[in-house]
Amino acid sequence: MHILLMGPPGAGKGTQAAELKAKFQIPHISTGDMFRAAIKEGTELGKKAKSFMDDGKLVPDEVTIGIVRERLAKDDCKKGFILDGFPRTVDQADALEKILKDLGLSLTRVLNISVPASDLIERAVGRRICKKCGATYHVKFNPPKKEGVCDACGGELFQRADDTEETMKNRLSVYEASTKPLIEYYEKKGVYTEVDGRQAIDKVTADLIETLKG
Repeated sequence: MHILLMGPPGAGKGTQAAELKAKFQIPHISTGDMFRAAIKEGTELGKKAKSFMDDGKLVPDEVTIGIVRERLAKDDCKKGFILDGFPRTVDQADALEKILKDLGLSLTRVLNISVPASDLIERAVGRRICKKCGATYHVKFNPPKKEGVCDACGGELFQRADDTEETMKNRLSVYEASTKPLIEYYEKKGVYTEVDGRQAIDKVTADLIETLKG
């Protein structure tokens, strides 16, 4: 199972990746995790990535692609993987194709968890997080028993500074602009499937698994 998981910010990608990881016993590989591991291991590419990140710059494609290549070549990916956060551009998608070809692999399926922008904005704006234990609530969909207080530990709930309508609109417009060409790229290859992310979490998981079995 070689899965590429896509979805806009707030679509529940992390939750679904955890479910698929448990179901298929394959690693969930996000770009951030790859960077952190390469930096921790002190690889040449990890050192290069760190120098750009320390300067507050974007890590260039050749470094990112090299780190992806190193990660996918590891033994735990032989059974499969769930790739998350890469590729972000058609150039990166071409590079991924080449990496997989060199490793004798190909993508099983590109899964996109689709949620309308209006729903994602509502999810983000209503999200509240406990300062003490990190538990997450939502004022409409998952409210605490007592307003502003965590059910689990009694800690104070707060709204993240970037959980605003304006910030979310900006994030979604950037995501949509960069993702549209990727969707077209994978549609042409016949490996793209869209799953409705507005459903209950377990229904989304069931749809993703059904798609992979098919």
